[in-house]
Amino acid sequence: MRVLATAGHVDHGKSALVRALTGMEPDRYEEERRRGLTLDLGFVWTRLGPDGDHLAFVDVPGHERFVPTMLAGAGPVPAVLFVVAADQGWQPQSQEHLAVLDALGVRHAVLAVTRSDLADPEPVRVDAMARLAETSLGKVASVAVSSVTGAGLDELRAELARMTAELPDPDPEADVRLWLDRAFTVRGHGTVVTGTLGAGTLRVGDRLVTGDGSAVLRVRGLQSLHENRESVSGVARVAVNVHGQGDAGLRRGQVLLTPERWLTTEVIDVRVGGEPVAELPRQATLHIGTAAVPVTLRPLGEDTARLTLGRSLPLRIGDRAVLREPGGGRVPCGVTVLDVRPPRLTRRGAGRARAAELAALTGRPDGAAELRRRKLIRRADLAAMGAPAPAAPVTGDWLADETYWDGLRARLAAETDRHARAHPLDPGLPTEAARRLLGLPDRALVDALAEASPRLRVDNGRLYGPDTPGLPAPVRAAVDAVRRDLARTPFRAPEAGRLEELGLNRRTLAAAVTAGALLRIADGIVLLPGADTEAAAVLRTLPQPFTLSEARRALDTTRRVAVPLLEFLDTRGLTERVDDQRRRCRTGPAAEGGRPTAAFGSDGDRYR
Repeated sequence: MRVLATAGHVDHGKSALVRALTGMEPDRYEEERRRGLTLDLGFVWTRLGPDGDHLAFVDVPGHERFVPTMLAGAGPVPAVLFVVAADQGWQPQSQEHLAVLDALGVRHAVLAVTRSDLADPEPVRVDAMARLAETSLGKVASVAVSSVTGAGLDELRAELARMTAELPDPDPEADVRLWLDRAFTVRGHGTVVTGTLGAGTLRVGDRLVTGDGSAVLRVRGLQSLHENRESVSGVARVAVNVHGQGDAGLRRGQVLLTPERWLTTEVIDVRVGGEPVAELPRQATLHIGTAAVPVTLRPLGEDTARLTLGRSLPLRIGDRAVLREPGGGRVPCGVTVLDVRPPRLTRRGAGRARAAELAALTGRPDGAAELRRRKLIRRADLAAMGAPAPAAPVTGDWLADETYWDGLRARLAAETDRHARAHPLDPGLPTEAARRLLGLPDRALVDALAEASPRLRVDNGRLYGPDTPGLPAPVRAAVDAVRRDLARTPFRAPEAGRLEELGLNRRTLAAAVTAGALLRIADGIVLLPGADTEAAAVLRTLPQPFTLSEARRALDTTRRVAVPLLEFLDTRGLTERVDDQRRRCRTGPAAEGGRPTAAFGSDGDRYR
């Protein structure tokens, strides 16, 4: 299907023309037919030849009082049938409708000079063609027609077929953004909404979310051109029977979206076409799709501005919209969305700096450029802005600019070294502290940076560098004394008094354990690294199962040490309980650790 909007001055025969082309009545209300004046949007269609595409028309009102309605009809549509009457020629609303189409960047059109049976169409055709050529429409085909006599209708159908064949095919897999132009209730079915589906695919059973995120609705049924469908792909006129809490509040100007694929925003930076930004009113109305939203304009550069919207909208980079002064006193301006997540402008001179940055933006979605500017962003958020991901995530869904990522890695190494020098008893930098120091939004990014750095390692949620300083000399001497104490009886942990005598308090003991110089079995009970596997090796020589008393004698230690040591071995999977009194050694990989030679060496390299 192809979808066109009509455009042109009031009473130039737009509705009569589409009625003659389709055989359908576009004016839905009795008052419209009685007055011969279109008041609201009308929808009719025809087929271009026996095997041709369906062509649907959104018939818009031409009266100056209904320009916002015209914008709602033309906004979502990619092409137009522009109508000028031969007996009246170019008129004010002809010009305003052309300005709207130019602002929207519409590039496909056919000119129909109506009422050619009442006046010579050629002068009007030449004048209108010249005016259209100066806009985004450029050079278009033109046909003189009469809706009364039928003259030129076949030629017009042929030109419409040629023009629609040149329209680009939208992506059927695109995210759905359906701007609503009607909403009503059907007895036995509930709420039905209609709109022009520009891209993507709607299917029965789909879930859609409203633009403000207040409601999630289910698609109960679909119709296109009055035919029930299981799915419809854009571009198409579509009627959607939706169901869910909040469906009764739907109306023209609202939008239905693919869930979790769009970012809504109330502040955007835009490029403005037409008048200089400094001369524009500070209060205006932004028209996009079928929505009309009041905005406050803040000029930034010669052709760039910041718009603060009266309500949030789902927008993407490159979206085209129309900025119109309330009351229509000025020619409408076209705007191109440059940024849907702009930075706050709080510092002195921030506006000038932002204007310089916006001057380099094209309005075309560029994932690489966006990543360079934003440095760090989730892939889903970048896609929701309308820009494809330029590279693979560094971790999870996070994308990072390569230069920025390299700088973060260097900063993380420097912060790790700085922390180790400042805290020799606790040299490991906690990853959460590192996240705050680097200003990162997710701790997984710290882990990814450490993994990508040959200089860093992560141990128990802390970061260590290759140049982590050893234990201070007094602590190292105390540990050496403990090693000497345990040389003959490796399972007789020093008493609290002995540790205090050596200057090993809670803090210095923790530092020695973190450095790998001592093994903490329980609070205040330390042995040498590897003592757990050494104890398991001794216990395996006992008849299995064994009691606490038998284990204590075999290990030559006290009950104070034996109880927590056996519980420690249980947690390591080296031993297990048989009943309340007995344990046995476990077999398998966990129980075959062996004695690490470095841990019991005499040179102390492990913790220096």
